[in-house]
Amino acid sequence: MRSTALSDGAVCCHRSLIKDPPPGAPVPPILPPQGGFLALDKAKFAASFAADVAADKAEFMANSQVPWGLEALNGSVTKPAWQSKPSWYLVATDDRMIPPPAQRFMAKRAGSTVVESEGSHATYVSQPEAVAQLIRKAAKSVASK
Repeated sequence: MRSTALSDGAVCCHRSLIKDPPPGAPVPPILPPQGGFLALDKAKFAASFAADVAADKAEFMANSQVPWGLEALNGSVTKPAWQSKPSWYLVATDDRMIPPPAQRFMAKRAGSTVVESEGSHATYVSQPEAVAQLIRKAAKSVASK
């Protein structure tokens, strides 16, 4: 997950991104906090986070996830880099953690160069070439300036 900030300079946190999903949108299977940390439900991990990843790899990812601090949901960015630097965004069209319309909204708000690819939230695992292609495109773009 990433912290994002509104284009008008206001801060935004993860909690506000997942607080009120639109009707029918997937809801991330975040378990209740334990010891001040959050994790995804291992039983729902593959379907929600890595639906297009091989079952054995998705199971490994579920079992090896690193819990994140509860305060991470409240973290905020006061001056996002995209306000002064170019940005790129890969919309994972089959993402069940962050709905694609929300991804498109965040990318548009940031003025990102957008590429869409079929894939889950774990598109970096399931579609590594799409991710690498976007990184190469971004690197080439800034290297030529």
